[in-house]
Amino acid sequence: MGTAAARRVALVGGGFSTDEDGLLDDWLLARARNPRPRVCFVPTASGDAPAYIDRFLRAFASRDCVPSVLPLFRRELDDEALRTFLLGQDVVYVGGGNTANLLAVWRAHGVDRLLREAYAQGTLLCGISAGANCWADGSHTDSFGPLTYLRDGLGLLPGSVCPHYDSEPGRRSSYRDAVATGMLPAGWAVEDGVGALFTDGHLVEAVTRSSEARLYRVRPDAHDEVHEEVLPCRLLGN
Repeated sequence: MGTAAARRVALVGGGFSTDEDGLLDDWLLARARNPRPRVCFVPTASGDAPAYIDRFLRAFASRDCVPSVLPLFRRELDDEALRTFLLGQDVVYVGGGNTANLLAVWRAHGVDRLLREAYAQGTLLCGISAGANCWADGSHTDSFGPLTYLRDGLGLLPGSVCPHYDSEPGRRSSYRDAVATGMLPAGWAVEDGVGALFTDGHLVEAVTRSSEARLYRVRPDAHDEVHEEVLPCRLLGN
């Protein structure tokens, strides 16, 4: 019998959409299962925004990879072709935007089921903001306007995720409240500039492009408050 593929998810606090140095994207590509990986950008959360797609293609065209894009608002592939396409990727890179809309569209097209299949076969699933939120059981989001919680993620990463922990007003206090009150399970708070890699739901590597950026493990305590643990991160580019 063959060895089961490692099931991996990466949370990214940056990458091509916000950073000029490319450190986080280079780190992601180095963790792909193939030396010249096939990388699919999924821009659903932004409504397949053309400028976002163009930025991805410009950023990855010069890298040693095979970039592609999966549009769903003007879908071009039938069910069989969609499955073949997604399962043929080494990396699925999900962009930011509206987490709730992202999940709804994926479920309407069956993409959620295909991503579970890809995950089981060893495809690296990753993303920024909504593209990080979607993999967990629940997440902290502004999908509905004000900051709140969303509890119906894909559940490939146990617990919850909060992106932009340091850069958006109210994120930190709102996420801590959601965890303290049980609205969200214990989880991972990602500051901009951080990358976190999980294998089979367990953190195996944390990196940062900035010495100031942090990854936190946020858990409820016995006093209806939260414990916030700073996790060590390796500084990229050194």
